[in-house]
Amino acid sequence: MSSRKPRPSSMRPQPQHPQPPASWSRAGVKHKPSRWRLPRVIGISVALAGVASVSAMAGALLAVSLSATPLQHQQLTADDANVFNQGDPISSGGNLRLPRLTRPVNILVLGVKVLTSDVNTNDLPPELRNAGYHALVNSFEGLSDSMLLIRFNPQTGQLVVLSLPRDTRTYVRGSLTKLNEANAYGGPALAAESVSDLLGGVAVDRYVRINVQGVEKLIDALGGVTVTVPQEMKYQDDSQHLYINLKAGEQKLNGNQSLQFLRFRYDANGDIGRIQRQQMFMRALAEQTINPATIARLPKILSVIQSNVDTNLSVEELLALLGYASQVNRSNVQMLMLPGNFSSPSEYNVSYWLPSYGDIDTMVDQYFGFGTQTVSNNPDPSRVRIAIQDSTNNPVAVQALTRTLRDSGYSNIYVDKTLQTPLPISRIVAQRGDMATAEMVQRFLAIGEARVESTGALNSDITIQLGQDWTQGLGEAL
Repeated sequence: MSSRKPRPSSMRPQPQHPQPPASWSRAGVKHKPSRWRLPRVIGISVALAGVASVSAMAGALLAVSLSATPLQHQQLTADDANVFNQGDPISSGGNLRLPRLTRPVNILVLGVKVLTSDVNTNDLPPELRNAGYHALVNSFEGLSDSMLLIRFNPQTGQLVVLSLPRDTRTYVRGSLTKLNEANAYGGPALAAESVSDLLGGVAVDRYVRINVQGVEKLIDALGGVTVTVPQEMKYQDDSQHLYINLKAGEQKLNGNQSLQFLRFRYDANGDIGRIQRQQMFMRALAEQTINPATIARLPKILSVIQSNVDTNLSVEELLALLGYASQVNRSNVQMLMLPGNFSSPSEYNVSYWLPSYGDIDTMVDQYFGFGTQTVSNNPDPSRVRIAIQDSTNNPVAVQALTRTLRDSGYSNIYVDKTLQTPLPISRIVAQRGDMATAEMVQRFLAIGEARVESTGALNSDITIQLGQDWTQGLGEAL
């Protein structure tokens, strides 16, 4: 394990946020008038509907923007507020135009779970003092069960999601412990400071804390989400009244079922397996529900979850972030996991995720730095670790794929678990963020899509999740 200590906050480099080139601005283009005209009645109706929509949105924004941060449950001290980047504004708007993101922004998202056993009895609401089990408490002051650092980057058109395992062994207020304890010890400011130090000085602009009750309400407000449950999930904990019962396969999950999916971690990979499933869920959520129509529903969504979300984002900033996310191409949604390894039982009394600082520096430079690095980290094919996860139930296809890759110099190959649900389209997963190599493999195989996410085999650089399109690409020729 590396003995690297975090940089003191006072020495943390301040990020620069260069303005996009002037050539990025949308130029006015003259269009020849069309000979066909919209019927007058229809045109008037469309115009009135547009005015009504803008008026409704303006009224809703006026209602919630009476406070600059309507979802902030506790004001930060001056010192805590200074932990978050207070530099250039992150959004601009006005003249009834929806706010727009003006620079790269890093948002720390903390999913918090607080039980009655975590809180002093006198501080509990009366209805929970004699609950008879470890009930969930509407609070933000506990351990962070899930942690994400999300980078919205209008300069590259990317949306980068970095999952931070809660058991990551790092410095929190000068002591080596688990990263998830930072929020319990010092709230969002200490969590942001600890994450920034872990990543070598990456600035955190804003934070969002949401408790598990809020996640359930949010999914219901968005109308549910369709995901593929990769395995049967069954777990029962009567002490928490936690009951998980999901069948494997594609299905639409409501808020309560989504919570079961996101909380399940009772398999071989524990919390890391849960992070992989969370990334699957987030991608499905973004593709199905984050769109321009969501912006119009934002006031209703905020009113549904306002008691379960705490953030120092203003309404204008929220709209700017949502507007940007709704327009990002799904190929530019990149999901990473903090590089590291499981600790062994002989090393520590408790289980840790041990950071790999060299790999972290490479990842930060590529996805949270100033460049748009796409150069492969492994230019030699023999050094690329490739895992194959089959969903075709066709051993011949797996054998042919393995042989073809070996003949092309990819000698470090192994067959990983079989996927329970067939994939129509193969996925070439850049498990550690090496998109250049993933695209190279995808072009060679002439199938599937390359994507940056951490849903593949943990020890791989590239995971090929073989789908039914194999017979339409290179497999057809073989």
